[in-house]
Amino acid sequence: MPIDLIDSFKNPEHIKALSLQIKKEAKEKLNIMEICGGHTHTIMKYGLTQLLPECINFVHGPGCPVCIMPKERIDEAIELAKQPNVILVTLGDMIRVPGSKTSLQNLRADGYDIRALYSPLDTLKIAKENPNKTVIFFAIGFETTTPMSAVLVEKVIQGNIKNVLFHINHVLVPPPIHAIMSEGADINAFLGPSHVSVVTGYDIFTPITQKYKTPIVVSGFEPSDVMESVLRVVREFNEGRCEVENEYSRVVSKEGNIKAQRLIETYFDIRDSFRWRGLGDIPKSALKMRSSFSDLDAEVVFASKLSKKPINDHKLCICADILKGRAKPFDCKVFAKACTPKNPIGSCMVSSEGACAAYFKYGKFLRNESE
Repeated sequence: MPIDLIDSFKNPEHIKALSLQIKKEAKEKLNIMEICGGHTHTIMKYGLTQLLPECINFVHGPGCPVCIMPKERIDEAIELAKQPNVILVTLGDMIRVPGSKTSLQNLRADGYDIRALYSPLDTLKIAKENPNKTVIFFAIGFETTTPMSAVLVEKVIQGNIKNVLFHINHVLVPPPIHAIMSEGADINAFLGPSHVSVVTGYDIFTPITQKYKTPIVVSGFEPSDVMESVLRVVREFNEGRCEVENEYSRVVSKEGNIKAQRLIETYFDIRDSFRWRGLGDIPKSALKMRSSFSDLDAEVVFASKLSKKPINDHKLCICADILKGRAKPFDCKVFAKACTPKNPIGSCMVSSEGACAAYFKYGKFLRNESE
């Protein structure tokens, strides 16, 4: 009989049993950072904090690629979309993220051709249907979505398609963890991002566990996954271990997807530095087109149109502290007031996967308890 890979990981009795076991075994305060925004939403949606002892505290990390995109990169997308005979295409929430003055969504309302894609490969169809226009793919995402961008680059080259360019904004998971921990963050362990790990393999986190003595458990996204991962963290501390564990073994392996990794290395290179919204400049934390493919790189082709000037977030925004584990969304003076999902001011509210967006949607009961 096949295993139910969804409902079986939401079984209330199993979750309650894990809750009781964690309460029985947890002996000290642990600040656990969930790196991925998907984990944040699972924790909030299913009220997992209420099922855990007070000594377990979740810290919300920089795990949403939309949330960490700095305003100047959004401004570059806006400037590209304004160029004559250009169609700008991108994924999901990116269209509604505000830059310094406006958003792609507002620009589209003004008549510019900006399209949201279901798949990066839809770019090929758009380019074929519009041979007299330049289609620019504004690529975002962690290691999870990078292989699809690489596949698109390969198909453009193999098909000798001349009207597609790329603006690459893919970012990497380990560098921001190093950046946060090197500042002395009070984090005892991590829930590792599972979808990223499908591509990279879980062994990329070993240097982090060794350097900072912080266990990392790669976790799936269902409530049972998260609770099981917390139990594993607790047991590592009780047993004096500091290792990378793979709770999401039904999908993730140690070595990851080698074919995808090689495809990424073929077309992309590591940037010297990339500015993360809320975190600042982080060395070796993002990708760019390899110089041998500069004719496909919108940053090169339209270099004279892009200012590259850093733009800071709103002064009242505390998203940097939230992403570093120093504050919760409720600590922000503009949270759910001036800053809402319809009018996002800070990086943690701009995407549906952001910590502030999760608290806004699911966290009212937590606020009532804390008052």
